[in-house]
Amino acid sequence: MSSQTLDKSDTASSQAAVTPKTDSALVSTTGRTTIADTVVSKIAGIATREVEGVHDVGGGTSRAIGALRERIPGARVNQSQGVSVEVGERQAAVDIDIVAEYGVSIADLASGIRRNVITAVERMTGLEVTEVNIVVHDVYLDEGDDEGQEVTGTRVQ
Repeated sequence: MSSQTLDKSDTASSQAAVTPKTDSALVSTTGRTTIADTVVSKIAGIATREVEGVHDVGGGTSRAIGALRERIPGARVNQSQGVSVEVGERQAAVDIDIVAEYGVSIADLASGIRRNVITAVERMTGLEVTEVNIVVHDVYLDEGDDEGQEVTGTRVQ
């Protein structure tokens, strides 16, 4: 019978484990705020595009789909393209795929993106950003207006 009875200290410790912590603006004694993944990914995407030196956001496939989407009349730009997030109750982790402009220091660019994304997400959502992982898929080289011109050269016959 002694194994089935709980003393007062066991009861108090089990109640303390159930009581929610109030150390976050999102979880309090009066309620809980849940932020969807899409909200965080959109904020991170916009914050990434604001950084000078970012030519585009997304890998090859997502950029191709984004280009097609932009051609549809009335379609909106997908701000979360190239951004994936994991959102918990109090924390978020962000993965971003980018194309950098040629001549920009990629290390400085990544640092600027991290700083801007962390600031924007934490300020707007109250979530703690634990990490921002960045993958640079390509470097954009501005070749001027030569894209529309036909290249002429000698043919070997």
